[in-house]
Amino acid sequence: MLETRESRSAQSTPEGLAHARGAPGPTEAEARGERGTANTDAGKGASSRGHGPGIVRRHPLGAALVALGLLALAAGAYAYWLLALHPFETTDDAFVDARQFPIAAKVSGYVVDVPVTDNQHVAAGATLFQIDRRDYDVAQDQARAQIASAQASIDDFAAQIQGQQAQVAAAEAQVAQTEASLKFAQEEAARYRDLADRGAGTVQQEQSTTSTLAQQQASLKSARANLDVAKTRVAALEAQKAGASASLAQARAQAAQAALNLGYTTVTAAQPGRIVQLSGAKGAFVQAGQALATFVPDDIWVTANYKETQIDRIRPGQRAEIAIDAYPDRKITGHVASVQPGSGTAFSLLPAQNATGNYVKVVQRIPVKIVVDGWPTDVSIGPGMSVVPKIHVQ
Repeated sequence: MLETRESRSAQSTPEGLAHARGAPGPTEAEARGERGTANTDAGKGASSRGHGPGIVRRHPLGAALVALGLLALAAGAYAYWLLALHPFETTDDAFVDARQFPIAAKVSGYVVDVPVTDNQHVAAGATLFQIDRRDYDVAQDQARAQIASAQASIDDFAAQIQGQQAQVAAAEAQVAQTEASLKFAQEEAARYRDLADRGAGTVQQEQSTTSTLAQQQASLKSARANLDVAKTRVAALEAQKAGASASLAQARAQAAQAALNLGYTTVTAAQPGRIVQLSGAKGAFVQAGQALATFVPDDIWVTANYKETQIDRIRPGQRAEIAIDAYPDRKITGHVASVQPGSGTAFSLLPAQNATGNYVKVVQRIPVKIVVDGWPTDVSIGPGMSVVPKIHVQ
């Protein structure tokens, strides 16, 4: 307390103020010397740290983790390039395709039943339309009656031929008998002529045997003529029988056609698929060949129209991933079935004529057929729907 008061009184004097403002006392100089010494030591310490061990040596685990991260990043970039960039060929000019065709009636008549409806899926052999079959039942009965009539004619001609053959046999026997009688008459005439020449016989007997010989000769001619007539009659009956057989074949063909027409009254599905654009209705009269609906088979695929500069590495059998615009969450896989040997315009209705007029080169599109491994069964997919295929070309 006493020292404090003395110091204050000293500072209050002019000499004390000058000492406090001006020259530093021993205590301040010593403080400056101590600070300089500290700075020199800090510089030496920093110099010594600059020549010490590096960051990798001081933090080996962190350096290893950074290196592994760089390697993982490089591997991921390569995998992304390998799986997502380089080995794919894709196009948005692709659609679901199928060989749809119109369902037409083969025979004319009134539609009596339509057991299907719009967009319905049907199995192979399912009934689609039923046409009135009464007229065709009558036609089949008529054809069967014609078969019976032709068969009866054949049987009749066969019986006549059999009877005529018996007459031929009788005529042949008559000819043989007449020939035998003629031979006897010739011998008798020769014997009596010889007796008459020697004077042993009478002229009456000679004339009688000569007359008998002439009669037998005429009888032989008549018998032979009757035999020819009988044989000719047999030939005529054989020809008539052949005509009846032809009529029978024609009647059977008509019966077969009638059976076919009767079957055509029931229009069935030739393969599984869907019924679209249904126009046939119950009670409507349809003509032969008139379309009643359009049929889309279950066998559908993707037609992708790639640029001709993209098909260099596309080959049949390559795997493909397909995205459907209508169902973007569905993942569909397939494979390349074939590549069309020509551009789409080459097979169009009006192909391009590049030999006339000014020519501007345009990149052509090549249709590629992609067969899907399995279509989703819980959604409706049909021709014309847009898809985006991605073909793995490696």
